[in-house]
Amino acid sequence: MRVLAVTHGPDVRPEVFADVILEDGHELVEWDIRAQGAPFSSEYDAVIVLGGDQNVGEELEHPWLHEEYDVLRRWVSDGTPLLGICLGAQTLAHALGGDVRPIGETLSGFYDSSLTDAGAGDPVLGVLPQRFEAFNANGYRFDVPADAVTLATGPVPQAFRVNGSAWAVQFHPEVRRDQVLKWFDGDLSLTRPIDDLARELDEKLPAWQELGRSLCRAFLAAAAR
Repeated sequence: MRVLAVTHGPDVRPEVFADVILEDGHELVEWDIRAQGAPFSSEYDAVIVLGGDQNVGEELEHPWLHEEYDVLRRWVSDGTPLLGICLGAQTLAHALGGDVRPIGETLSGFYDSSLTDAGAGDPVLGVLPQRFEAFNANGYRFDVPADAVTLATGPVPQAFRVNGSAWAVQFHPEVRRDQVLKWFDGDLSLTRPIDDLARELDEKLPAWQELGRSLCRAFLAAAAR
């Protein structure tokens, strides 16, 4: 398959997901929507929209967000297999009429999360345990759109599915250790010592990355179907 990864900056690339996509013999195309604008919706077999330090509501500063909302709606309408991660989940929720707003704090680390009954039976999210610790790095949250199905819950809504072909996860299943520490280096919104975050990553990230690899493969399998 030809897989498109929409990025919002150099520090939010597909990382572990890229490893899986290439290992499994697929083609990966990375596309920085900030510089390149919205991609054509008919050229790819599956799309992953990644995170970023931008936010819904910052369209004056980042006018390309409008293009992202439009292309997300087209992909959902066309039935293009789609996975939104963190910012990608928030822009998908917003594009489909869900509310996206600040949490009031920055989530940074692993948080208790659980699948709903629908999530446990979902072909993508269902590869995760019923209860798991998900890595979050976000100061905003989404409300699940009216026509979507909630798949996972946690400190904020964690995942939903819409139209049988589009998934969104607030957590980061694709991350690497150095990538995360770079995100938070010097970030005044971080409410914990960065050394504490580093220790938690050392303890929990390897197992989380294995779950991330499983999630990526489940999404690719769903896309192939």
